[in-house]
Amino acid sequence: MTRKRIPLLAAAVTSAAVLIAGSPALADPGRGGDGHGGRSCDAEAPGAIGGDLGAHDPGLYAPCEDGEPWYVFATGWGPLGDGNITVRTSTDDGATWAYVDTVWDVKPAWLTEAVPGVDNLWAPEIVEDDGDFYLYYSASTFGNQRSVIGLATNTTLDPSDPDYEWVDQGLVWESNPGDPYNAIDPTVLQAGGDRYMAFGSWWSGIYMLELDWPSGKAASGADPVHVAGRGGAGIEAPALVKHGRYYYLFTSWDVCCAGADSTYNIRVGRSTSPTGPFTDRSGVALTEGGGTLVLGAHGDYVATGGQSIHNGLMAYHSYHEDGHFDLGIEEIQWKGGWPVLDGV
Repeated sequence: MTRKRIPLLAAAVTSAAVLIAGSPALADPGRGGDGHGGRSCDAEAPGAIGGDLGAHDPGLYAPCEDGEPWYVFATGWGPLGDGNITVRTSTDDGATWAYVDTVWDVKPAWLTEAVPGVDNLWAPEIVEDDGDFYLYYSASTFGNQRSVIGLATNTTLDPSDPDYEWVDQGLVWESNPGDPYNAIDPTVLQAGGDRYMAFGSWWSGIYMLELDWPSGKAASGADPVHVAGRGGAGIEAPALVKHGRYYYLFTSWDVCCAGADSTYNIRVGRSTSPTGPFTDRSGVALTEGGGTLVLGAHGDYVATGGQSIHNGLMAYHSYHEDGHFDLGIEEIQWKGGWPVLDGV
């Protein structure tokens, strides 16, 4: 099976406001941070959002401090910056979004050599650690298993800062035909002093890899662990969060990127260990096709997925019944130890 994608068309400039749940989370004494940088604050959901919402596979950075800029990194779009990762920012705590730039003007040479024919870079994840920023992303081509996960770093996200520069750190992980996974859609979790990267798409599903830190690369001798799969059916786009004593693994199921025919939906399982085993609310292992539905079709939207989590908020894209897609951001609420999204 392969991941299906389409070009990011006029959706890149849509301004529809959509998909926000601004109600406070239920009280939970075990509430914690998103696991990226070990922080334990919760950002406030912005309410209705507007501006440039054409962010596909959004990677969210939502600081808790009032007035600090928010950022969304997203899958590249061919006409912009050689298909590099796109950057959007909000200066009003996530309410209004504007396209800023691409991470690079031209892809690093090693990417085009490693993945011949690569066009757009996919599904970024942004991680902060003590003032340094790690941007993970994937490079592949439609329907092919030759894929790589790359890393870039920066000391600031502000393009006006004189120190702003995305430094290419090269390869983190790769896949080739015959591997049980496809090396795309990276996400990073901090668990105590350890960091893990979950990745994967279709084939046998989602895998977890231990990282070396602060290099951000694969740990020496690390071997990917299978943490979720559907027997070759659609599963991809992992996202991870620690809440209370559990680690939660979110994935996107079924068909993305088919406009109004998309069937994407967000599913979840949990574990007391960052590497699993993860089970859904019914006790079914995620490696055996388990996954509790969190959000799929809602309102005028036929599909939802490509999720990212930061400081208690989840960003995702949803496909509208007219075929375009929009960015959504809402607070993760918790009921009975399980996450709830409203999609409104």
